[in-house]
Amino acid sequence: MPESTSLTPPRAPAAAAPAVRHRRLGMVVISLGVSLIVVDATIVGVLLPRIVADLGLTTTDAEWVTSVYALVFAALLIPFGRAGDLFGRRRLFVLGTAVFAAASVAAALAGDGSALIAARAAQGVGASMIMPATLATLNAVFTGRDRAVAFGIWGSMISGMAALGPLAGGAIATGGGWRWAFGINLPLGALLVAGALWLLPETRRPGAGRARREIDWPGGLLSALGLGALVCGIIEGQTYGWWTPTRPFTLAGFDWPETALSPVPVVLALGALLIAALVVVERSRAAAGRPVMLDLELFRIPNFRRGNLASALINVGELGLLFVLPLFLLGVHGTDPLQISLAILPLAVGAFLSGGYAGRLANKRGAHRVVQTGMVLEVAAVVMLALTLSPSTGGLGLAPWMLLYGLGLGLTSAQLTNVSLADVPPAQSGQASGTQSTARQVGAALGIAAIGTVFATSLGHAMADRLADSALPPERQAAIAHDLRESAGTYGRDLHAAPGLEAEARAADESLAAATRHAALTTAAILALGLGASLRLRPSGDRDREESKR
Repeated sequence: MPESTSLTPPRAPAAAAPAVRHRRLGMVVISLGVSLIVVDATIVGVLLPRIVADLGLTTTDAEWVTSVYALVFAALLIPFGRAGDLFGRRRLFVLGTAVFAAASVAAALAGDGSALIAARAAQGVGASMIMPATLATLNAVFTGRDRAVAFGIWGSMISGMAALGPLAGGAIATGGGWRWAFGINLPLGALLVAGALWLLPETRRPGAGRARREIDWPGGLLSALGLGALVCGIIEGQTYGWWTPTRPFTLAGFDWPETALSPVPVVLALGALLIAALVVVERSRAAAGRPVMLDLELFRIPNFRRGNLASALINVGELGLLFVLPLFLLGVHGTDPLQISLAILPLAVGAFLSGGYAGRLANKRGAHRVVQTGMVLEVAAVVMLALTLSPSTGGLGLAPWMLLYGLGLGLTSAQLTNVSLADVPPAQSGQASGTQSTARQVGAALGIAAIGTVFATSLGHAMADRLADSALPPERQAAIAHDLRESAGTYGRDLHAAPGLEAEARAADESLAAATRHAALTTAAILALGLGASLRLRPSGDRDREESKR
């Protein structure tokens, strides 16, 4: 049975050209919606020092301002993907944009940390509606040769805007008006709502009316809580300790007992149990012929299964690299936020350039080949970055490798989603899109945690080794190495400013370079695993091939 769609007709519905133009303008709306939520995922990190100073945030407040958006976003992707299948994807996009815009206004007007954290959580709710709705609409509406181009644009926006977020944040931080980073979303959101209502088709699964009579509430609850706990544990591992507690933990007036066990493994174990329970519940409901939140049969589709794994690994690499490189530049060179953002700009340029070309290349060579080519470029770029990086390396020295990495990322992100969803029945596009986006978000959280841990551990060890022959007392050496590690390298600027510590400052620069090299090599190894997964991807199934012949 074909997917149910209703498209607001262009002014000349009998002509093919206006219809094509109408659909392409709809692609612009989708791309801008994706850009909005991706930028807000990365912009806050650069703005955080200004926000902390303005609102007087505690360290805990600052951490939650950064992490709560990703946490809520990842937790709700699958339930809202399913909601789009049942209630309409355009409707979900419009509702999500409205929620996101309203939450952005609340963030811009926030007078304290609690208000800002609540607004960021509400932004995550809106974003979790927008993302699967955009993907599911692409998967249902675009076919054949147009499909590769559409996913190329979508993928380049995801990759490029992730890098441009810090650039925008740097510009705003330099100007001092962090509230505008949120306030600007209100007029943008209004334009997106109007554009969606005019240009986007309404798509939903056949028989959605019948399915809505019995919504899988247990599956939705288990999915949200399980993924939320998993992502929360990954994000907070470095803060509270992966096993042994490193600081007190308090939530809603509850103080974690001062024992030898950190709350992080408990939260991760809880997440694993909830996800296991989700699998049991969904299998039971499917066997009984009842609607499910997540159809586990989707994972029997080889490209969907392998594509999700590759997506997670790619995001581990991208977000881990974007986390570490600004720390290196700041610690060694004292680079201001705008200059750090400019050092990352070549990545965005490369992603936009290759993402736009990826669709045409996919139509000639196959989307799976484009993904594999992109992965090779990513691995090569990160390896070369690790081999050439030194304490004297600045933004200009990073630029060639960031450009090469961006070119690979644009090719990979543009077509990996295309390959992953190509064989998924359109009626299940929302579920599949939510799952694929969740894999990306879990990979992003894992990337920052894993690569950040490698960076911090290497930094502490490298500094301790370099201070071993210093004339400083051993306790002073240990304190300097500890402070450098705990500050993620920014303590190096204090050493440069302190008289009589020139040797220690040089040791800090060398340690930062060594730690960054280790983090880059770890990133390359993870991306190589993603390359291995991508080599198992195959050309998309009959649905897309038949459409491409028309």
